[in-house]
Amino acid sequence: MGAQAKGTVSLARRFRGESHHKVDAKGRVSIPASFRRVLEAGDPNWQSGGNPELVIVYGDHRRKYLECYTMEAIDEVDAKIDALPRGSMERKMLQRMFHGQSFPTSVDETGRLVLPAKLRQKIELNDEAFFIAAGDTFQIWNPATYEAEELAAAEEWLDELPDDFDPMQFLDGAGGT
Repeated sequence: MGAQAKGTVSLARRFRGESHHKVDAKGRVSIPASFRRVLEAGDPNWQSGGNPELVIVYGDHRRKYLECYTMEAIDEVDAKIDALPRGSMERKMLQRMFHGQSFPTSVDETGRLVLPAKLRQKIELNDEAFFIAAGDTFQIWNPATYEAEELAAAEEWLDELPDDFDPMQFLDGAGGT
């Protein structure tokens, strides 16, 4: 029963898609409606009419985006961190990144996030934000940074593959059922 229940959790709603949204002077940005539904489904304390909670991980200086976790997804990360040996460098670093370099928040009544100046400055976010789904998380980028770095890296990776290569082949060894 435990394995089946765990499998059910992995079939939870996923973030899908990408979109651009305006950021106002106070750091407010609308979250795509479909993303809000996933945040609601991934917050065990959420009730209809309420505001779902999430955790934004901003990480170290190398991370050029904000990664937004549902409460269920961050609980899963926390459980994996807690399973590491107490006092190990791996545990300390992951605690710093996921506990210290994170910002717990909630969606406001109008479906927006309020991003503090510190987070906006970290990723050089000004008047527009780019949202992209990443399965059980989503990322917020400065659109120019995403295009210059992430999109360029993906295109470079694909260009190294043979023209007739189908990336779906990677799923064959993924261990799914």
